[in-house]
Amino acid sequence: MNKLFIIGNLTRDPELRTTSTGLTVCSFTVAVNRRRSSQDGQPEADFFRVTAWRQLGETCAKYLSKGRKVSVVGSVSVSTYTGNDGQTRASLEVTADDIEFLTPRTEAGESVPQYSAPAAAPRASAPQGGYVQVDEEELPF
Repeated sequence: MNKLFIIGNLTRDPELRTTSTGLTVCSFTVAVNRRRSSQDGQPEADFFRVTAWRQLGETCAKYLSKGRKVSVVGSVSVSTYTGNDGQTRASLEVTADDIEFLTPRTEAGESVPQYSAPAAAPRASAPQGGYVQVDEEELPF
């Protein structure tokens, strides 16, 4: 079984593309902080390139942006490449099965929708300490 669970922050805005066959794919990188710091006190992180396909990718491109915290579940693969300096490097790539957005809307600069109670709902007494007093006659059971 090849399944990876990570929680981290996006290092840049997601990129949405469409393949020649019409499939939508979204790519972004997630930085996952390690529990320990380096010897000089700097925090360490691992970077995972995440790929989300089809509707999941479209949703990620629409709602995610740099700095947002996400939870990603998927399969991981390692690929190697030669850098500009001639050294061989490895890249961790995750094909996402599930992505959960963890940054609250208010922290992301989005407004939280306000909902009002339906007009036909019975009125209860004023809230006291976050609770609403309800008479037994108003209970539906």
